[in-house]
Amino acid sequence: MTLTSPGGDLATRAPEPSRRRGRWIEDWRPEDPDFWETTGAPIARRNLVWSIFAEHLGFSVWLIWSVSSAFLVAQGFAFSPQQLFLLIAIPNLVGALIRVPYTLAVGRFGGRNWTMVSAGLLLVPTLGFAYAVTQPGTPYAVFCVIAATAGFGGGNFASSMANINFFYPARLKGAALGLNAAGGNLGVALIQLFLPVLVGGAGVFGLVQAGAGGIHLERAAWVYAGLAVVAVLAACFRMDNLANARTDTRQQLSILKHRHTWVMAFLYIGTFGSFIGYSAALPLLIKLNFWHQTGPGSGSGIEFAYYAFLGALVGSVTRPLGGHLADRYGGARVTLLAFGGLVLGTLGILGTLAMLTPIPAAGGAAQSAAVDTNTEVFPLFLGVFLLVFACTGIGNGSTYKMIPAIHRADAIQATVEDSPERELALLDGTRRSSAAVGIIGAVGALGGFLIPITFNSPWVSEPLAATRSAFAVFAAFYVACLVVTWAVYCRRGRTYADAGI
Repeated sequence: MTLTSPGGDLATRAPEPSRRRGRWIEDWRPEDPDFWETTGAPIARRNLVWSIFAEHLGFSVWLIWSVSSAFLVAQGFAFSPQQLFLLIAIPNLVGALIRVPYTLAVGRFGGRNWTMVSAGLLLVPTLGFAYAVTQPGTPYAVFCVIAATAGFGGGNFASSMANINFFYPARLKGAALGLNAAGGNLGVALIQLFLPVLVGGAGVFGLVQAGAGGIHLERAAWVYAGLAVVAVLAACFRMDNLANARTDTRQQLSILKHRHTWVMAFLYIGTFGSFIGYSAALPLLIKLNFWHQTGPGSGSGIEFAYYAFLGALVGSVTRPLGGHLADRYGGARVTLLAFGGLVLGTLGILGTLAMLTPIPAAGGAAQSAAVDTNTEVFPLFLGVFLLVFACTGIGNGSTYKMIPAIHRADAIQATVEDSPERELALLDGTRRSSAAVGIIGAVGALGGFLIPITFNSPWVSEPLAATRSAFAVFAAFYVACLVVTWAVYCRRGRTYADAGI
């Protein structure tokens, strides 16, 4: 049976894949050129668009604490810098841990069905946030619990990527997964750009001034709660489940035995872990090193809300570039260059930090002079930091191209060309790579927890020294990632290097 748009000729209309009730597609063959051109591509694009929308909201809710924490003091909550950094680290930890079950849920319940559930779960952190910030007596422990539920948004990424991986042919996976991830990652930039404006603070490079009525953080929560409802409805009516994506949990967890799952997870800590960790920490980094609060709603130095969103924006828009370059030149080569850039960029940040003056805790002329001195260094600090964000985005795109390429290479090596076994092995490789995406994404997201904690630990006594030591550790880690990438995936004579991973 064929289904067509109104007014088309029956002979030229694209066949609709066979379905069953509940928006399940039974016949899905993206590697078949005829099927893809006539039927698969439009369906894949439609699912990609609404997957990006839902994932975008998930990222925004996940990182809502990264920028709102800097406003809590202005709204009357007397939290220390250590407490604020813990608030932005907790969602990242929870988001990392739940990525595994979120990935498994796609194979168990279907991508469209789980997108509805995961989008609906965003109502928990948004409504909880809206209530807590309007109650001056809300204990810090309650804020921690609500921040933990924001981790639901971090899980959306894993399930979305695992789902979209099934929709596209191998030659387009890098670009498709890059777009899907970039659309989600942009949620970080947009929450950091628009939340200050929504809640009555200053923002957008100073083009928007703080509102006279003070800070109202609950406004942002209500907006995202409404958008979560839209995402549920969009998934319900515009997305599909794929029958050949159904996989039992034991089969998916078998990917844990694959050695390269853990190698790629290590590398993904360096790319995505850096992106999400730096995105979460940058607002407070700017506020504590370049800003001096002189009174309620006033101060001198660099206003974090003007610039904090730029890092996540750059990291997001460069992610599809990483996927595109990986499709063309190979994921391993692009990843190697990304880590080279991260090493140089981190050393550059250390150079700018050496030019900063520690800001005294006590007010007075010395404090004002330190802020003024640091303000002069800020353009260089921000410029180098944006280079680091660009490298994380490119590395994110290229590593996610490598994952399905590894399992496709395994299938090709184990079977004979044009044999039935080859076709089955490639399908199994797609299933395994989708499971691997979730596991690797979960481990990589732990960087989003570790980076703020590394910045946080000794900050009460000397924040600038803590920042310097943290970046020294990060630089050494990127060197290790660069060496592993070259030794395992780029060195001649290695299986995956010869396969052009």
